[in-house]
Formats: sequence, C-alpha cells, structure tokens
Amino acid sequence: MRYRVLVSDPLAEEGLDILKEFCDVDVNTGLTEDQLVATIGDYDALLVRSGTEVTARVIDAGTRLKFIGRAGAGVDNINIDAATRRGIIVANAPEGNTLAATEHTMAMMLSLARNIPQASASLKKGEWKRSKFMGVELNDKTLGIVGLGRIGNEVAKRARAMEMKCIAYDPFISKERAAKIGVELVSLDDLFRRSDVITVHTPLIKETRHMINAKSIATMKDGVRLINCARGGIIDEKALADGIRSGKVAGAAVDVFESEPPTESPLLGLDRVIVTPHLGASTVEAQKNVATSVANQCISVLEGGPAKYVVNAPMVPAEQQALIEPYATLAQKMGSLLIQLTEGRLESIDVTYGGEIAQVPNTKFITRVILKGLLDPILQMPVNIVNAEFVAKERGIRVSETTTEEAHGFRNLITIAATTDRMTESVSGNVSAPNRARIVNIGGYMTDLTPTGHVVISRHIDKPGVIGKAATILGRANVNIAGMQVGRHKPGEEALMVLTVDSAVPADAMDEIRKIDGIHTAKHAEI
Repeated sequence: MRYRVLVSDPLAEEGLDILKEFCDVDVNTGLTEDQLVATIGDYDALLVRSGTEVTARVIDAGTRLKFIGRAGAGVDNINIDAATRRGIIVANAPEGNTLAATEHTMAMMLSLARNIPQASASLKKGEWKRSKFMGVELNDKTLGIVGLGRIGNEVAKRARAMEMKCIAYDPFISKERAAKIGVELVSLDDLFRRSDVITVHTPLIKETRHMINAKSIATMKDGVRLINCARGGIIDEKALADGIRSGKVAGAAVDVFESEPPTESPLLGLDRVIVTPHLGASTVEAQKNVATSVANQCISVLEGGPAKYVVNAPMVPAEQQALIEPYATLAQKMGSLLIQLTEGRLESIDVTYGGEIAQVPNTKFITRVILKGLLDPILQMPVNIVNAEFVAKERGIRVSETTTEEAHGFRNLITIAATTDRMTESVSGNVSAPNRARIVNIGGYMTDLTPTGHVVISRHIDKPGVIGKAATILGRANVNIAGMQVGRHKPGEEALMVLTVDSAVPADAMDEIRKIDGIHTAKHAEI
C-alpha cells in the first residue's frame, strides 16, 4: 500500500515530483482548520509552508500521521508539543532559503542607501528629481548585525566584500569564531551606538520582541538605517515610525511585520520606509531547495528512516524510555531555567551526574537534552538531540560531562553549571520517583521547586522588609503568588528567594522589584 501525503500549501514541482515517485499525493491548499480536521485522518504525512496552521485539533485528527514537514525554516505554525505527544516527527528545511534571505537583506540595504524604489516610482510618474534622492555609500560604514547565525554570517561576508566594517551581537557565538569571518563581537548597547546600518537576524522570542524600541533607537546614531528581514515584532513598528518622522532614523527596509498582511502598520505611509511582502525566501532556487529537502525527509521517515532536520526528536530512545524519560524531562527544564538566569555570552556548560543517575548508560543523551533546553529558546535554528552538540560546538561553547558517586544526600542529582563572559550560574535537580522531579539547588542555595510555570528568583540581603516589598509590587501588578521559598547560608547575608507565580510578571513590575533596597538581582523565568 502506497503512503498518502497531503500538501496543504503551494510546493515547488521538484518536491512534488519526488513525493509522487513513492506516495499518492493530494495538493489541496487554502483549507480551513475544520476542513483540515475533516480530511487529515486519511493521510500519513502533511507538508505545509507558512499558510497552514497545524493546530492540536488537526494533529489529534491525524490518526495516521507519521510526519509533518515545513518547507522552510520557521515552524511557528505547527503545534510541536502536540505532535511530539503523538509521536509524529516534525521536520523543516532550515538551510534551503539561507542565501535567498541573505541576498534579500543585501538588496534591501542597497535600496535603502540609494533610495532606489522611491526614485523609480518618481521617475515613472514623469518626475526628474535627482537631488531629492541623494544617497549614501556603504563603503567604510559600520554594519551592526544582530544575530550571527547562518544568515547573519552570510550577510557579514558580503558586507565585508563591500568594505563595510562589521560588528555583531550574538551571546552564543565566541569572539574567536566571529573574528574568523572578520566580525567584531560587541554588546547590544555598543552595536546600537556605533552602527550606521543595523540588520536583525534573530528568532522572535520573549527576549527579542521589540528589541529595537523607542529607548534603543534614542541611543543610536543620528541618521541610522534599520533593516528587518527576520521576524515581525523584533522592531517596534510605532517606535520606528516615530524615529523616522523625527529624523533620528534616516530610513528603514522591512520585509516582515508584527501583523501580516500589515494593513494597519504605521510604516506603510512613510516615504523613507521600503517594504516588501515577506519575500525573504521567495526565490525560485529557495523554493526548489526547501521543497526537495522536505520531500526527501518525508519519504525517509515514512520508510522508517531519519529526518535530517528533525525539530522534535523523540525525548529518549524507545528501549530506555522508562528509565531515562523522567531525567530527560527534568534536564531540559533545568536547561531552560538556567539560560534565563544567566547574562552574557555563553562560554561553557558543565554537567555533573551524581548517585544512581551516574550509572545510567546513556547520560550523553541527557546532556543533549540539556543543551536543547539551553539553546533552543534563543536560537533561530531548531535545536534537538540530533544537532545539539554540533550547534554548541559551532558557537564555540565548551561542553563537559562528569559522573560521580556523590549526590549530596540525594539518591541521584543532576547539576548544570553555565559560565558566560560575565558570570557562572548553576542549577541542580533530583528525581525521587517517576512523577516527582524537583529543582533542589539554584546557585548554591537549597530549594524544592517544581519545574513548571512562572517563577521570580532573586538574590537579596537577608533583612526584614525585602520580601514583603517584592510581594506588594506583584500584588499591585495583579500577579498571584502561589508559593515562596527562601534559602540562605547565614542570617543577615545574601539569600535566595524563589516565588512561584500564577502568570507572567510585567517587565515594569520586575524593574520595580530590582530597585528595592537590598535586592541584588531579580529574574522572571518561565519553565
């Protein structure tokens, strides 16, 4: 019996031809969620681009589904957790459109420097206004690249060929690695302050949403130019529009928007903004590359093989699932918490397995899961157990693994220490039963934290009033405290407070907590 594949978004013919050699393929685009739910049960695989929302309802209805493929890099439109729970492999094609996005960024930069779209439109209206469209040369200008992943790396190569000075901010790339491609790593504040042109190439996550805002624009050079061909929402569109109107920002080139189509974006009415309708990956070559990549992966999975760019690799090998799964689940959450508590450029990860867990034959697997928890939330490329070590090595992050009989009073203990160029932070976790996993130590202070939900973690002087003031601020912000723990070594010295809360804490409330007399540091994290 031939496998059945549903293609619910337009896919290049080269990809369809590959699929049709092995599968029965139906191309049915523009389906609503209800229509997809009604039909997906007949298919073994689903291939999409960005148009189809693969929701939990769709996945639950796909009783035969073994594979969901995204012809492109982003998988925001696929419910990864629902697919993982069902054992459905999700894969994408992250490298197929790298050059397309790179070249679009360069085209936007050149168009922005020389006012090409505006001049073209003016001339077509019968005007001849050469002085109105005076441009600037990019030679010897400083290009600030936010995010030095695959696309940022390729942009830097081309910019250097144009004799631009390249600086970059990326907390997960080593200075040595950046230097090899002729890029100086700097802080985000320095990048904003020094750059003539700024281009962003990061994923859209909590930390990068509105990374460029009114406050950061105020620190930039007068006449700065901004480019966003990455994700809508990284730049605050209202703040950018205000900056252009005031003359602070000379111009912007934007391919992606906070809401698409961007019918209400304030950028659309500004002459000094070049806009394109999310064309970063829209080349014949890119569409062919992503289509053939995802088609080949689909066939491989349906025939029992691996997917090259799997997004949701199974948590543990099947034969070791019962033994390792509780540790792997805890380890990923520990990694996710740890990265939210650190600041600076990640240099090394040291993992220690103590007690009974040290005897498990596959701690390397758990280490990869830890790296996924650390790196996946903040990198544009998906990180999984297949590529975790490679991704860390590519970014110059040293990873070590140690086993010991010592578990500090526990039967088993996993400790992760992350060292950056600014600090070292650690977390330890313990599994006492399959359904009882706890984070038992943060930065040397004992805790008993269930690894789920929102937490506020602070270091403060152990004195009256500090905790009460923090609780009052959360109350005013309508954030309910579900639990509280305090760890200390000696009375009157530094202590650690862990507040479990029922919802995310607004940024202004966290800023207010950090200003409390006696608070050294305060972080909000979601585990």
